[in-house]
Amino acid sequence: MRAALAVGGQVHGVPLTSNEPVRTGPRGIDAGHLLEQLVPMARQLMAAAAVEELGAVAVGAAGLATLGDELRAELPAALERELGVPRLALAADAVAAYVGALGRRTGAVVAAGTGMIAVGTDLKSWRRADGWGHLLGDCGGGAWIGRAGLDAAMRSFDGRRGGSAVLRARAEEMFGPLPGLPGALYPRTDRPAVLAAFAPEVAACAESDQVAADILRAAARSIAESAAAVCPRAGEPRVALTGGLFKMGAPLLLPLGEELAEHLPHARQVPAAGDPLHGAVLIAVDLANDELVLPRDRRMLYVVAEEAERAERAERPSRHSDHF
Repeated sequence: MRAALAVGGQVHGVPLTSNEPVRTGPRGIDAGHLLEQLVPMARQLMAAAAVEELGAVAVGAAGLATLGDELRAELPAALERELGVPRLALAADAVAAYVGALGRRTGAVVAAGTGMIAVGTDLKSWRRADGWGHLLGDCGGGAWIGRAGLDAAMRSFDGRRGGSAVLRARAEEMFGPLPGLPGALYPRTDRPAVLAAFAPEVAACAESDQVAADILRAAARSIAESAAAVCPRAGEPRVALTGGLFKMGAPLLLPLGEELAEHLPHARQVPAAGDPLHGAVLIAVDLANDELVLPRDRRMLYVVAEEAERAERAERPSRHSDHF
């Protein structure tokens, strides 16, 4: 978890970081565990900036769309109690990544690391593609590339078509004898991260090994297809890439540039302006200033203050004028 405080629209001081992952439970993301980390960090940032109250808070949370019920139910009252926050926005991490990369513009953003998700908006609604986890999707992400590379290694070990002796050698260097890999991998709860750890090895082999190059080409195609699925068709949308996967450099970025040009000829590729933390700060600043123009969505961008105001208006008794 990372936290930053904006004063006068600019981040004040150095963002704080907690290396402890927020737990999930039967109701999804554990709101209590998130608060245990967030509240002390917020108070520390407020003290350093000599700020007594916050105008708004934006929380970018991985898994908000499918695991955010507890956050939506408990975080608003808890943050108002602990920090006196009048306005709260809960954003999916992909939305925070989008805003960090493109701000308030129309377009599409691919956020890729261990997993992969594409998010797009025409400023009227949000669209997402993939982000379904390493068993059901995340096609083109780090775990997907790593698994494809290990599949090629195992094929070489067996003598099946599609194998790569180069990737087999890299896998043996990294994991030891390949017959022991299933027993070492399958029981682990961090399987996606272990698979993703092999993705840089695939990239390192791509220049000299056609199988590795084909894997990265297939990853690039999947990423471009997801971006095309969410990008607005009209106007001049922009497309940006964010996340650690793209640090692999040319072996992935070159085929990805070609695939994006083919799948999205009307879109302009631009570098990401900032990261998801930057995006969450922008959302909070806009919310505090009544300038948030991004589309609201319970699963993607849930603005709690507005939900409360709507509920309050619905509960008010109708008023009849005495002038009629």
